[in-house]
Amino acid sequence: MSPASSSPISFPAFRGFTRWLVLANLIAYFVLLTSLLSPTGSAWLITTFAYSPGQFLHGWLWQPFTYSFIHPPDTIIGTLLELVSLWFLAGFLEQLHNRSWVAGLYGSSVLGTALAATAIYLGSGIFGYSLPVAGLTGCFGGIFGLLVAIGILYGEMEFLLFFTIGIKARHLAIIYCLLSIAMLFFGSLRMYAFAQLGGALAGYLFIRIAPRRGLTFAFSEQWYGVRNRYYRWKRHRAARKFEVYMKRQGRTVRLDGQGHPIDEDHNDKKRWN
Repeated sequence: MSPASSSPISFPAFRGFTRWLVLANLIAYFVLLTSLLSPTGSAWLITTFAYSPGQFLHGWLWQPFTYSFIHPPDTIIGTLLELVSLWFLAGFLEQLHNRSWVAGLYGSSVLGTALAATAIYLGSGIFGYSLPVAGLTGCFGGIFGLLVAIGILYGEMEFLLFFTIGIKARHLAIIYCLLSIAMLFFGSLRMYAFAQLGGALAGYLFIRIAPRRGLTFAFSEQWYGVRNRYYRWKRHRAARKFEVYMKRQGRTVRLDGQGHPIDEDHNDKKRWN
């Protein structure tokens, strides 16, 4: 049976980018857990690597890339649910796309979450409403982006909600969006909800705009294209210098774009024959 069929599916293989992502989050969680042995260690790690729009705007530029790995030690159930969701959603997509594509989708969703949090933070200063000061932690935005991608690309696939109720991926993504919108009306959850919707929007834009084989492949293709154009320019320049040098020696030599000599007599004979 195809993994994109409409029947409920089991957990995908634990490999590739999915395995790296889950293990990285798990290791980060245990690092935070062991930091509890120090009176200030856990608080320092969370403050430094969680995402705070105010700190980011004051130069803490690494936070958009690190906050998704921060899972406070007292949120073990929530962390477990996030890691299981990562395994299921990223693993499912990695069966149908390459790891570069999945990594680009997840990374775009995580950065989109941070961008949305920054936008609502700046908006709160302009319009004068209050926001909670706690930083963003966890990979909820990246998970939402993965869910939106599955809902759009494989909307007829069914999840087993609470392991008992079958629900289509499209409907689950819509329900998740509506819940996030409803959370916008609660002041204590406003930044979290808006940031989560930012991750969903970033995931949507990625699957609509990004190349089919992922951003990494596209960047590599662009790099090789620039490199090849540079080498062609160097060959053309060398050919022109050689032509000038031979002209000074009393000989006329013409080279093509590849640097090969052009036999004009042969071309003329071929033209008239």
